[in-house]
Amino acid sequence: MEAFVSFQAIPSVSRLPKFSFLKSTPGISSLSLPSHSSSPFAIRAQQMESKDGSATVTPISEDSESENSLEIKEWEVGMFQNEVAASQGIRIRRRPPTGAPLHYVGPFEFRLQNEGNTPRNILEEIVWHKDTEVSQLKERKPLSALKKAMENAPPARDFVGALKAAHLRTGLPALIAEVKKASPSRGVIRENFDPVEIARAYEKGGAACLSVLADEKYFQGSFENIEAIRNAGVKCPLLCKEFIIDAWQIYYARTKGADAILLIAAVLPDLDIKYMTKICKLLGLAALVEVHDEREMDRVLGIEGIELIGINNRNLETFEVDTSNTKRLLEGKRGDLIHERGIIVVGESGLFTPDDIAYVQEAGVKVLVGESIVKQEDPGKGIAKLFGKDISL
Repeated sequence: MEAFVSFQAIPSVSRLPKFSFLKSTPGISSLSLPSHSSSPFAIRAQQMESKDGSATVTPISEDSESENSLEIKEWEVGMFQNEVAASQGIRIRRRPPTGAPLHYVGPFEFRLQNEGNTPRNILEEIVWHKDTEVSQLKERKPLSALKKAMENAPPARDFVGALKAAHLRTGLPALIAEVKKASPSRGVIRENFDPVEIARAYEKGGAACLSVLADEKYFQGSFENIEAIRNAGVKCPLLCKEFIIDAWQIYYARTKGADAILLIAAVLPDLDIKYMTKICKLLGLAALVEVHDEREMDRVLGIEGIELIGINNRNLETFEVDTSNTKRLLEGKRGDLIHERGIIVVGESGLFTPDDIAYVQEAGVKVLVGESIVKQEDPGKGIAKLFGKDISL
C-alpha cells in the first residue's frame, strides 16, 4: 500500500505496543493468552458469560461492593482488541493497529502514514483520540477518587419513566432535547452557547429529558456542562452523550449527575455492551444503546435487558443522513421483537419537521432526539415548531 509521509522537526519518541491485563479480582474475568501459534481469537473471557451467553456480575458482599463494583472490566488484550471487534462486524478500530514508522534525516523525523496508523473516518478518529484521552483521565482521576465522589453525587433520576410520562401526556414521541454547541460535520451550531439557559428553555418548552454532549475536542462539550445543568435545578433527567469505550467513563458521568448513558454499537463489542449495561443498572442509570444498521440491531436485540434502542439515521462514518433507515430497521421480525419486549425506540438525526416526526412515529418511534432546535434563538419555540404544536408543560 502506498504510504503518505509527513515531515516535521520534532523530538524523537519511541512507542511500545500497548497491553492491558486484568487484576485477579472476584467477579472480574481473567484472560487466557494464546501461545505464539494460536489465533488471536484464542483469547477468551473466562467467567464473564453464563451458559446462555448473557453477561454476569458475581454477587458481592456489602462491605466489598464499592471496591469490586468500581473495578473496570478489560476483556480484550491490547493488539487483539480490533480482531475481536471485527469478528462481530465492527469496522471501527478501537486504537491504531500499528504505530507510526519513524525515519530520520538529520534533526528531522519522517512519520509514514498508512492504514495501520491513520483513521479511516471521523468516528474512528474520535475513538482513537478518546482512547488516549480516557487513559490520561484515569491516571488523574483513579477509581478510588471516583468512589469518594459518587458518595456525594445527586441521586439518579428515572430517565425511562420521564420518557414514558411525556409520551402519555402528549400522544407524541417524547423529546430528548440536545444541548450541543458544535459537531464535526457542521462546526459551531450555536455561538452564544449557555448550557444552563438552553436546558431551562428546553424544560419549559416540554422536553422530557436532555442529552448533553460531553466530548470536548469534536463537539465542544464537557462533563462540567452536565454538572452545571444538574446543579442549576433543571428537573429533566440528563443523558451523558459521550463516546463510551471504557466503564470508567460511566462512573465519571455518574459523579457529574448523569441519569443515563449512550452506548454506541458501532464501537462496542457485544460483551462490552452487556457488561456496561450491567454497570448502568448497578448505578441506577439508563442505557441508550445506539444502532445504525440491521447487523447492529440484531446484535443488540440478542442482548437481554435492553430497554432503550436508539436508531441513528446518520451514518457515523460518512455523516450522511437517511431518515428511511428508521423504518427499515423496524420492519418485520425486528419490529415484532421490539414490541414484544417493550423496548422503547428512540429516533435520532434528520428529524426537523412535524412530517419527519409523523414518519418515524408511524414506524414505531416513541422518543426522538431534537438536535435541530439548539440552533433556534428561542429553543422553546423551536420545540413547538418541531412538533407543529405547543407541548410545553
